[in-house]
Amino acid sequence: MPAKPHLLIAAAVPAAQEASHPPQPLPPNLRALLASLALDRRIECDEDSPATPLELALAEAHGLRGAPGRIPWAAFLTGTVGRPCAWVRPCHWQVGADHILLAPADQLALDEETSRELMLAMAPYFLEDGITLEYREGLPAAWLALGEPFRDLETVSMERAAGRRLTPSFFNTAGTAAALLRRLQNEMQMLLYTHPATEARQREGLAPINSFWVIGAGELSQPLLPTPGVLADLRLQAPQLLADPAAHARAWREVDADCCAALLHDLRAGREVRLTLCGERAAQTWGPARSSALRRAANRIGLQRPSLAGFKL
Repeated sequence: MPAKPHLLIAAAVPAAQEASHPPQPLPPNLRALLASLALDRRIECDEDSPATPLELALAEAHGLRGAPGRIPWAAFLTGTVGRPCAWVRPCHWQVGADHILLAPADQLALDEETSRELMLAMAPYFLEDGITLEYREGLPAAWLALGEPFRDLETVSMERAAGRRLTPSFFNTAGTAAALLRRLQNEMQMLLYTHPATEARQREGLAPINSFWVIGAGELSQPLLPTPGVLADLRLQAPQLLADPAAHARAWREVDADCCAALLHDLRAGREVRLTLCGERAAQTWGPARSSALRRAANRIGLQRPSLAGFKL
């Protein structure tokens, strides 16, 4: 049986726009999709949720269970079964007097050679606490970490934390499973401050890697294969984070011209398709309109939302 296409689009709604920037109109292929599909599932997150709506919607699409912040993404994506694990992501902290800013991961431009060099320097310290670091080919921005500390660990998505003022209370992990990792973060800050890679990156005008972030912790008790046909498009995330409406609009045109066009083609060919638009607080899914009444309702929704600003995401 052919896979049922399910397209998830991150950062679908632009950041709050200035008056000089008119609301983005619905791209043509997206508008046609919304006019032919019916409202289905909605996922909402509060402001303090450790996971993004995209992560929760994507986990649901793959049948991956777990509360927000406790979805075992590392185990799922690497096929690791029966061993607690997580992703350790090298990162840059901009340290202020009373807060820390976490730089967006896609701004680090971390190459494979530097990533391997840093992991080898950090690995002995992790091993002392029962954590093994493994480099995965083609993934310089994240290392697989295996060990008991990740069994019951709640983690905060980097997309949730990046760009926010992280105060000391955010890092207060006393009495929790994260206390060990917080100590390791302090140790790695000291180690990385004098590491040759730090000076080399600064000479190249790049932000130094001075800490790490942990995401996707947990354990899978049995294998779980990805659901065929599920595709997450992340091209809108960077302009959203930069609060750049013009860049967001350009990225939307690209997404609409290829991914949305392909989904619309599948829909018109009679395939059962699903579309999920994700924002900072919610993810809304549209699916097959099972009746003429539902189809008419979907059409009305498409007409009532002439711009992206109309979506409560």
